[in-house]
Amino acid sequence: MGKNKSENKPSESVQSPFAQTFFHGTKADLEIGDFIETGINSNYGQKKKAKYIYLTATLDAAIWGAELASGEGPERIYLVEPTGPIEDDPNLTDKKFPGNPTKSYRSAHPFKVVGEITAWQGHASEQVNAMKDGLAKLREQGIEAIED
Repeated sequence: MGKNKSENKPSESVQSPFAQTFFHGTKADLEIGDFIETGINSNYGQKKKAKYIYLTATLDAAIWGAELASGEGPERIYLVEPTGPIEDDPNLTDKKFPGNPTKSYRSAHPFKVVGEITAWQGHASEQVNAMKDGLAKLREQGIEAIED
């Protein structure tokens, strides 16, 4: 007697070892279970209230996010789960990196903090300073780093 094919389907609540991991780099001090939401002042451009929040599937991009974040306090990298749809980050993919090799995304929906990466290596201070100088030059030229 053969098995019913539906009996072989995994439950949706079972964790997959192949699920996509997402990171969010910041200087905000968050706890597991907190939500990262829109409406907070952006780290970039005119620092107006953000319509989107950003996440990435690469640790390197999250490290840049933490290193370039506004504010005081230590740089942090959180593991996050989106609570709604995500889309490619047009600030990078449409302008700088077609095809989204940075695996950078944005959403209007909150991200749930599910963990923190505590052991990571930042970029050399020369690289961070060069990136900050480049962003400052763009600002002086009237070019916004974030376009909603």
